[in-house]
Amino acid sequence: MTLSESENLPVAPEGGASSGDETPASRRGRVLGLRAAGGGRRLGGNNVFGPRARRALRDNEVEDELQEAMPDGENALSAKEPQAADVADVQEAQPLPTDPEPEIAPALVPGRRGRRQQAATVVEVHPPAGPAQMRLRHRGLLLSFLLLVILPFLISAGYLWGVAQDQYASTVGFTVRREEGATSATELLGGLAQIGASSGSSETDILYEFIQSQEIIAQIDERIGLSDIYAEHWPADPLFALWPGATIEDLQWYWGRVVRISYDAGTHLIELNVLAPNAEDAQRIATEIVAASQRMINDLNVQARADTMRYANEDLASSIARLKAAREALSRFRTRTQIVDPQADIQGRMGVLNNLQQQLAQALIENDIVLGTTQDDDPRREQAARRIQVIRDRITAERQTFATSDDNGTVGENYPELLAAFEGLAVDLQFAEETYRASLAALDVARANASRQTMYLAPYVKPTLPQVAEYPQRFVMIGLIGMFLALAWSIMALIYYSVRDRR
Repeated sequence: MTLSESENLPVAPEGGASSGDETPASRRGRVLGLRAAGGGRRLGGNNVFGPRARRALRDNEVEDELQEAMPDGENALSAKEPQAADVADVQEAQPLPTDPEPEIAPALVPGRRGRRQQAATVVEVHPPAGPAQMRLRHRGLLLSFLLLVILPFLISAGYLWGVAQDQYASTVGFTVRREEGATSATELLGGLAQIGASSGSSETDILYEFIQSQEIIAQIDERIGLSDIYAEHWPADPLFALWPGATIEDLQWYWGRVVRISYDAGTHLIELNVLAPNAEDAQRIATEIVAASQRMINDLNVQARADTMRYANEDLASSIARLKAAREALSRFRTRTQIVDPQADIQGRMGVLNNLQQQLAQALIENDIVLGTTQDDDPRREQAARRIQVIRDRITAERQTFATSDDNGTVGENYPELLAAFEGLAVDLQFAEETYRASLAALDVARANASRQTMYLAPYVKPTLPQVAEYPQRFVMIGLIGMFLALAWSIMALIYYSVRDRR
């Protein structure tokens, strides 16, 4: 049925008047039939009106008929269910064509003022949460807090203030110093003896490790009895006292608790806090630590002096052996070449050559005079020429001696090689003599240093006598205990709830 066909259906007259024999239910059916005839889809739980039905709903006359058909006191929302039922009856009487894919659109509800309104979406709202109640897991969490935090905290506080014995702390500070003065012997060596005389940083590091070693613990225990001093409050205070019959390893472990070392690597200062049950014992232990450290430094001094003397003697012995070898080599050279001093020998040979040169010049002058004053057969000419030739031959022979050891050539070596060998031997002899003199000076410096202490322990804070027991630090310890207990309990609670949420 089309919209034009629906117009032929009987409708109520304007003004909302109804026919005499038409009941309100029949009027509702007639109006809903108009909707169905206008092209609406099959209505059900999810069916809606089509475009033609929506156009029909825009008509004021249909809206008026709908308002007249509704009983008084009912609104559009309360009339939806009977309307749907009437439409279903009309559809059973007049089957309508259906589409394979129905159009989905929001349901329209007519308004009182002639305008269509969209039905509100019904949202299921849960009831508001009731007041929180204590559950079993909450009680377990509270019980665990009491057992794991409050109870250990109270036990620790009770032990610290009721059982733990007071301990006194004696403070001492010292460093290691070296003598930095230079003597005349060191000035002679150009300061070589001061090599290694640094600020004493390596010795301070050695001393720092020595204070924590078993050696100093054994020495002090042997002198004053450390085990008896620290086991005085056993078993009244088992956490802070040393148990009787402790071994040296146990005593070394306990030593780290009662002797607290502070070492500044920049200034090389060492400061100790020595704890003991009594103030006098604390001061006595600190004094023994200083004395043992001084003995260790003295032992290092003795060892350093012994090493210095040994090294100086060894250097002197090697320099003496080198000097002997150089002199023996020079003596063998002189014996072999029969030349005591090649420098003097070369100067003598140069003197002879210069004299021959002067004689040759004089003979040449005399020959020129003879040639100008005599005849060709004069015997003086022959004599002058022969003298010149002899002088020239002698000069040549003298110059050849520079390539041989002597005039006879008995050695068989040229003179320049001999001179080079002599120069090498002379340099070796000079170096050996300088080394010998330096070794003697070093030995004098070592003896001077051995006669005095060049490295010593310098205390800048002497062992103090405490008057107030500062240890154990009860408030600090109880604060740390409470913090760590609360932290551990919080972590366990978070782990429990994380596992519970994953289930």
